[in-house]
Amino acid sequence: MMSSIPISIEGFEKVKQELEALKKERPGIIQAIKEAREEGDLSENAGYDAARERQGMLEARISYIESQMARYNVIDLKTLGGDKVTFGATVEIEDLDTGDLKKYTLLGPDEADYQNGSISVLSPVGKAMLGKEEGDEFVVNAPKGRISYEVVSIDFDY
Repeated sequence: MMSSIPISIEGFEKVKQELEALKKERPGIIQAIKEAREEGDLSENAGYDAARERQGMLEARISYIESQMARYNVIDLKTLGGDKVTFGATVEIEDLDTGDLKKYTLLGPDEADYQNGSISVLSPVGKAMLGKEEGDEFVVNAPKGRISYEVVSIDFDY
């Protein structure tokens, strides 16, 4: 049984664009392999090796994206709301030991970008806060130990 993977409309469009761009790279890589073959001895041909390696990475990424796309559950973030933490919520949490505040938007694993303030709903923190309301506390088992958090606010503004 294949489980669905949540993704926003915007995230789905980005993945779709990436797939199209990767597929457009195929002819260039095939041409580079052809040209490298024409140079003769492939055992010492760095251009051939590099082109084959790039082709392998390209095909692996295309295959991964295509397999994921069949499992995506595309969600319009503008239709979401409520008072519980769900996919698409922007949640401010407080570390109860340090008082540090963090703000995350919960997105799907293929669109989450920690550097830009979003985390996957499947991450340890994302899973732990799902279903919580403002004022609720939750614990995350992290490599450095158990961390206790409190949900400070939940927002669905897009």
